[in-house]
Parts: sequence; C-alpha cells; structure tokens
Amino acid sequence: MAKPSSILVKLQSTADTGYYYVTKKNPRNITEKLEFRKYDPVARKHVMFKEAKIK
Repeated sequence: MAKPSSILVKLQSTADTGYYYVTKKNPRNITEKLEFRKYDPVARKHVMFKEAKIK
C-alpha cells in the first residue's frame, strides 16, 4: 500500500506557554513551515503558532 500523503505536525505557541495544536499538512504541496495566528487559552489571547515536529 502507498504511504499517506499528509503528515501530522505540531503548531507550537510562540508565547512560550507550552500549548500546541496538532494539524495535518501535505508536504508535497506546502513545502514551507506553517504559521498561523490562533488562540492560546493559557495566555488568553491570539498569538502566532509555528510548525514543529511531533516527537
């Protein structure tokens, strides 16, 4: 069987709260690292989330 095209990535908060989201990404179509502005419930505000590897 073929491998799935999308991989799981972690979106780590830049507010250094330790909070993260997990999302899917297709590395064939999107080669750069993901960056989103999302809500961090620990900091209780919207901050930038950057892609990191899931260990």
